[in-house]
Amino acid sequence: MTTLLTGDAATRADALLSELNLSGDPLGLGGRPGDHRVVVAMSGGVDSSVTAAVLHRLGYDVVGVTLQLYDHGAAIAKKGACCAGQDIYDAKRVAEACGFPHYVLDYESRFREAVIEEFADTYLAGYTPIPCVRCNQTVKFADLLETAKQLGARCMATGHYIQRVEGENGPELRRAADAGKDQSYFLFATTHEQLDFLRFPLGHLNKDQTRRLAEAFGLIVADKPDSQDICFVPNGRYVDIVEKVRPGASRPGKIVHVDGRVLGEHEGVIRYTVGQRRGLQIAVGEPLYVVRLDADKAEVIVGPREALEVDTIALKDINWLGDEALSDGAPVRVKVRSTRPPVPAALSVDGDMIGVVLAKGEEGVAPGQACVFYSPDDEDRVLGGGWIARTSGRGTGGTGVRLIG
Repeated sequence: MTTLLTGDAATRADALLSELNLSGDPLGLGGRPGDHRVVVAMSGGVDSSVTAAVLHRLGYDVVGVTLQLYDHGAAIAKKGACCAGQDIYDAKRVAEACGFPHYVLDYESRFREAVIEEFADTYLAGYTPIPCVRCNQTVKFADLLETAKQLGARCMATGHYIQRVEGENGPELRRAADAGKDQSYFLFATTHEQLDFLRFPLGHLNKDQTRRLAEAFGLIVADKPDSQDICFVPNGRYVDIVEKVRPGASRPGKIVHVDGRVLGEHEGVIRYTVGQRRGLQIAVGEPLYVVRLDADKAEVIVGPREALEVDTIALKDINWLGDEALSDGAPVRVKVRSTRPPVPAALSVDGDMIGVVLAKGEEGVAPGQACVFYSPDDEDRVLGGGWIARTSGRGTGGTGVRLIG
């Protein structure tokens, strides 16, 4: 084992590693840990810092890599904004304290093209994007993963709360042991090939245990708050980013009731999301919600709560991690929002047209969000998912387009 820990501190840290089932070879690479180079993606937060410190302590040949993803500018001193200037500095200090090499890679141009511009265009099209998924899908688990291979790494480890388990047909993706920290919704696009190379050492822990490790290793980030904002939107004002990236692209339009009545005007569909109730600035004597956005007509369609309910969802860009091929009518459980539990559904497959039919209607299902598949027999197993393209249902909030046919 290697680290700068000595004496009683080293003894306590090693005892905690054993208690938390992190001793030996938690990455499952076999042989001596020192024979394996591991690239750890370090954001500067407590989770990735602990991942790097633990693996280094266990003797792996750890190389820490932090990505500079955007011009951090005003966010440079703001904690809780991933990969901002302070976070890069924190990652560097952790690596120096532990004694392993650390590099900062400039991925700004790749991140802007793959994440920020796509984020702006998705909002302008009337959808609700999830840039963290796109970042994992394109920059971190594609570009950075390839860089890790070029550095001679046997695997790339991250601090994500998700589990990789060896199954009969290869590695499986499973939800984290701590349901409150589970990040499977944001990692549904992880492919079989990527999963072969990735490792998630913290997936069986909860956040309190991770912080105990940070304290035991004396990491400067032990008390650092979790990230809350989207990294390139540190003030939470999405509209400002869209208007900066695509100046003048947003246009005003009408707020229309699902029954056809024009109730008012708006300053751009980018200011609204499906399920929104507050901030509509219209008064008709009943609670109204945003049930659909029509970017082509620049219309915000509103209606009563029951109009939000959908039961069929058409998907695009499917990533499938199941053992069997996608088949029509196959039961699954799905998450249509990150904060909701998986619910019963069935796959709907007709050639290239793939979607799901929910056993019960769900509210606030927004095109642009993810629909993540889980096993109906073992809800912990992630079977992949896709991006929500359109919805329809018993309410009047759907597109009116049938999922199949």
